[in-house]
Amino acid sequence: MGKGLSVLVAALAIVLALSVLVGISFGTVTLPLGTVWRVVLSHLGIGDVVKGGDDQIIWQFRTPRVLLAAVVGGGLAVAGTALQVLARNPLADPYVLGVSSGASFGAVLAVLLGSSALGGLGISGAAFAGATITLILVFTLAQRAGRIGPARLVLAGVAVSYLTTALTSLVQLQVNPLELRGTMFWMLGSFAGAGWDDLRIPTVVMVLTTAWLVVRGRWMNVMTTGDDTASGLGVDTNRFRIELLVAASLLTATAVAVAGGIGFVGLLVPHMTRLVVGPDHRRVLPVAALGGASFMVLVDLLSRVFDRPNEYPVGIFTAVLGAPFFLALMRRASKGTA
Repeated sequence: MGKGLSVLVAALAIVLALSVLVGISFGTVTLPLGTVWRVVLSHLGIGDVVKGGDDQIIWQFRTPRVLLAAVVGGGLAVAGTALQVLARNPLADPYVLGVSSGASFGAVLAVLLGSSALGGLGISGAAFAGATITLILVFTLAQRAGRIGPARLVLAGVAVSYLTTALTSLVQLQVNPLELRGTMFWMLGSFAGAGWDDLRIPTVVMVLTTAWLVVRGRWMNVMTTGDDTASGLGVDTNRFRIELLVAASLLTATAVAVAGGIGFVGLLVPHMTRLVVGPDHRRVLPVAALGGASFMVLVDLLSRVFDRPNEYPVGIFTAVLGAPFFLALMRRASKGTA
């Protein structure tokens, strides 16, 4: 890691830490940053123990929620980066390619039918299966004469996304009306009700998968030059595509299982990252992970303070921010500049 990249990563880590503190401080009830700092330090064994309502709000409700938002945001940004390499398409994204909606369908199906009806799969397992099947279907439909066309890929992703969204809506119609509001969680995305137990699996998956992709960063760089060049440099392109497919599906499915369908993070953050650090994925991946984490923490904060005391799904805000960016990329691609 070069000196410049080290400084940038350190700066982004500080931005993320500050974003987390601000995210914990603000909400339906605003708490002073000093109080937040004291409570967090007390639970880390530093300073005096803080008791009472502030301690419960900060440590039991807001801290796990904000940390989960950071993990999910980082994971989605890394998943988007992997999919863009996999498809060699700047428009590739877990949401645009239908992976998020496929994972949502699997998760909602598990909620409705129970894990026993799906061969013992839990919500996370069902979401992973839905994401993987959806991505395989999209790439199968996008292929023509053994090649994947950028326009066909996006169109196939949109079509499959519509299909899985319709199936999810059909499943929701079978749910008890009293439970319908809860199933909307998987469609719009939310971190409400997040607890410490929700952090374990997503954190492990995000850290290990991102680390593995960083190690494969040189291969990812080679893959962007084309199959012939990559094969000539010793990369087994078919095997590596499968590895990227599994990594992107795992990250997306894990995010959907704990936060529902959140779109455009994997599209917006990797592009903004490349503008700063260039195309080298050994630089892009760690910066995108930290940038995506901070972005999602701030979007979650916006969803809580936009119309207090009401709270809105985070997917609404990521769509408002990401849709214009997506349209701008499409316009560039149509001109042959993307």
